[in-house]
Amino acid sequence: MDQLLRVQNFTISSDGVAAGEDQSLERPFGHHIDPGKLFAWAGATASWPNRTEPGGSRGLDDYFTRDFSHKIGAEIMGRNKFGPQRGPWHDNEWRGWWGDEPPFHTPVFVLTHHKRPSFRLGDTTFHFVDGDPATVLAQARKAAQGMDVRLGGGVSTIREFLDADLVDTLHVAVAPVKLGSGLRLWDSPDQLLDRFHMEVVPSSSGVTHHLFWRR
Repeated sequence: MDQLLRVQNFTISSDGVAAGEDQSLERPFGHHIDPGKLFAWAGATASWPNRTEPGGSRGLDDYFTRDFSHKIGAEIMGRNKFGPQRGPWHDNEWRGWWGDEPPFHTPVFVLTHHKRPSFRLGDTTFHFVDGDPATVLAQARKAAQGMDVRLGGGVSTIREFLDADLVDTLHVAVAPVKLGSGLRLWDSPDQLLDRFHMEVVPSSSGVTHHLFWRR
């Protein structure tokens, strides 16, 4: 079976916004975006990896949270998901927002036009690559060793790979909040129906899960 390029648990507001534009070290999602509201559905589940207390919900939301890493052998992310730095890398000591034990547990390919040496944190290795989507995907598939590749975002990266017609499946969680302005994944999910089948599954948490797979 072919290695799929999958978007997993990508969360947006009801008006299609995933992040603000004024990203900073202190506000990774932009100054007016509260990630706690966007990701409340996942944080409430029993399988949320950052849970510090027992409990949490089971059911549909928990299934998607638990499925995040299933059969994933590598991730591709945009530079903005790695950190707020722009232009040449002036500080190689700073190693991203993800701490000493990043949640990826696979090779991660960070898209950037500026070279930087690869490094390892825990069982995650970050590689910094400059290439078109098809070239980067080929690198990630090789590193994934037969497993699927997750396309981690942000919005610009997902849209770039959609435009290149390389995405096989998407799971987009639409949270019941409006953000107004910011980086928008879509104006309507119907924009993807020329290339994808879509199923919409509401959850008791108020989130609506949109599942897409290639026609």
